[in-house]
Amino acid sequence: MIADLRDDEPPHVPFGVVNQARLSAAAQATDREGSRAEEAEPLTFPSGGGKSFIMGSDDVLESVLGLGDLADLTVSNDADYSYDLPANKDAFRKTWNPKYTLRSHFDGVRALAFHPVEPVLVTASEDHTLKLWNLQKTVPAKKSTSLDVEPIYTFRAHVGPVLSIVVSSSGEQGFSGGMDSTIQWWNIPGSNVDPYDTYDPSVLAGTFLGHTDAVWGLAFSGIKNRLLSCSADGTIRLWNPPEKSPCVGTYNADKEHGIPTSVDFNGCDPAHMVASFHSGNAVIYDLETSQATTVMSSLAEGTLPSGNHINRVVSHPTLPVTITAHEDRHIKFFDNKSGKLIHAMVAHLDAVTSLAVDPNGIYLMSGSHDCSIRLWNLDSKTCVQEITAHRKKSDESIYDVAFHPSKAYIASAGADALAKVFV
Repeated sequence: MIADLRDDEPPHVPFGVVNQARLSAAAQATDREGSRAEEAEPLTFPSGGGKSFIMGSDDVLESVLGLGDLADLTVSNDADYSYDLPANKDAFRKTWNPKYTLRSHFDGVRALAFHPVEPVLVTASEDHTLKLWNLQKTVPAKKSTSLDVEPIYTFRAHVGPVLSIVVSSSGEQGFSGGMDSTIQWWNIPGSNVDPYDTYDPSVLAGTFLGHTDAVWGLAFSGIKNRLLSCSADGTIRLWNPPEKSPCVGTYNADKEHGIPTSVDFNGCDPAHMVASFHSGNAVIYDLETSQATTVMSSLAEGTLPSGNHINRVVSHPTLPVTITAHEDRHIKFFDNKSGKLIHAMVAHLDAVTSLAVDPNGIYLMSGSHDCSIRLWNLDSKTCVQEITAHRKKSDESIYDVAFHPSKAYIASAGADALAKVFV
């Protein structure tokens, strides 16, 4: 099937260029065997707690949880956080279904971000552009119940692949990071912009220079309207966009923790941020003093550092918990105060590339190069839905996942040049 579709696939940036750290097939196979042998305690799927908000009846749960190879993967538990679930959690009960396909990019879609209140999102691609999409402007897709969406605006300024995108809390601004080491600052056009309007130079609000290599990750905090960026040059930078000299802080300047791969503001305490590194460590920094306050190490005994490479880090919005996605198929949970590992689980059949926590802090979504999105109940750490979303290209599949901050949408971005939105 995939072989038949190869001819239709868009041109691709050379495999090694935009890729951070893929394991060799042999190492993955060894790692897979090793992880099954070393760990105990099978991953259980209770029929109750795991399905509220995402799932309906038990028979629906059974039909969706066709776990295949995951059935004999295992986890190790050290401790557990208890999550205070709201009393009306049944109101969120939901099964996600694909509805919108966003086709227009010519190469892999590296990242996406939703508008805070409107049914609008921005995607960033290896084809050097970003695109703005309004989910209310659709055309019926051929031979499918889903709807095709066409972009309403294309942002052009990067010279090379665009790797990261965040949207401000107001939805009026966006920031994108690229292989060209720049961060571009955009005034996002309104959702009713005419795609055929004349070029408006005021859409590009500015360019932040300072990094000397690819900008892999961005995060935005609406509390003081600050932007965080992490780059392959080894540094993490804090920006205050309106200032004349916008860079207001630099972290890991001497590469003491290695090369950062992802960054996020601390959900409970926005005066701190958490960054993940290719070494397998996640580090919490105090933004004022630039000091590392907690180092969370995911290195298990006898494992190769390359296997612990962290692809994504997210901070839980209301609990002092940091969640990391790993190249060796694990998702790990850490306590921000002690830095200790709370829970680790083999979550996918290939590298876990992306994570997102829903705005209520009850569900975690993960994306992987195994072509699947998985939704997890954070209380029970169980998978409540699996969605096969994208085709593989050059052994890569899903690059990013996101929850809409205020509406019932989730989205994924893929190496197959598509973004998909589920309702």
